[in-house]
Amino acid sequence: MENTEKKKIILSAMQPSGEPTLGNYLGALKNWVALQDDYNCLFCAADLHTITVRQEPKVLRERSINVLKLFMAVGIDPEKSVLFLQSHVHQHAELSWVLSCNTQMGELSRMTQFKDKSQKHADNINAGLFTYPVLMAADILLYKADLVPVGHDQLQHLEIARDIAGRFNHFYGDTFTLPEPYIQKSGSRIMSLSTPENKMSKSDPNPNGFISLLDPTDTIIKKFKRAVTDSDSEVRYSPDKPGISNLLDIYSAVTGKTIAEAEKEFSGFGYGDFKLAVGEAVASMLKPIQEKYNDLGKNPDYVKEVYTNGASFASRLADRTLSKVYKKVGFVAK
Repeated sequence: MENTEKKKIILSAMQPSGEPTLGNYLGALKNWVALQDDYNCLFCAADLHTITVRQEPKVLRERSINVLKLFMAVGIDPEKSVLFLQSHVHQHAELSWVLSCNTQMGELSRMTQFKDKSQKHADNINAGLFTYPVLMAADILLYKADLVPVGHDQLQHLEIARDIAGRFNHFYGDTFTLPEPYIQKSGSRIMSLSTPENKMSKSDPNPNGFISLLDPTDTIIKKFKRAVTDSDSEVRYSPDKPGISNLLDIYSAVTGKTIAEAEKEFSGFGYGDFKLAVGEAVASMLKPIQEKYNDLGKNPDYVKEVYTNGASFASRLADRTLSKVYKKVGFVAK
């Protein structure tokens, strides 16, 4: 990360709970790449967050490294940005405890994600799931992040981070920067191919509902061929055609064409031709990303060097904040 004090700090993270999807790329990762020249960016694989749901240890280790490889494969440059594994920076967990002591139970019980995940994982409603937003606040506040790229579904987490920071500042004096949301002006919200009323998700139990960034071309084409449409046959963007509208959004985001241009291009064509074209466009876009990812897989020493150096840099930044916090709350200095 460039040492440019005038640049604002941006932090963002992604859980290594599965392979990132086309939705993750078009809605987040692609935009992260564009931020690197204008901001001091830190990006991490949020492996601490991931274990609120039971994980297979070997798989989690593999996925954590794979997420960082995908960050680099899509264009995030370790020379411009800090890339690291959340669990490699111990200050995240340590600050989370202090912030937990400054967070109200009522605040956490109102979090939408806790309610949703409690329903999905009724057999494992653990304390970590409940205090998840506090750890997320620690992630952000450690680095004095000015901006946090979020979708509308994550705004509640940023709001509670601001509330926690504001409460700490009130009792202990000015300590934390209050982060602001960074909402992309042009970010695609990609929906499931099988249930277009829902957002595309890597945790979708139906593998036909999402495109993984590492799906081979034939798999991508098959998934698009199976994509839900409607009984009509006109390629037209409309609220009553969520399946076709989603495919038009994807085609537009991948090709750079406007929705109107895409509608005109496929005027008179059937759904079969249109879905094939969308699949081919997506596969073509993902091919260089997959090639770069595979190249990184052949050089594990370099990948380890990136996340080791990233964690070292991030830890130095985080320690400044944590030391200040420890002093403010009254802990004895080492």
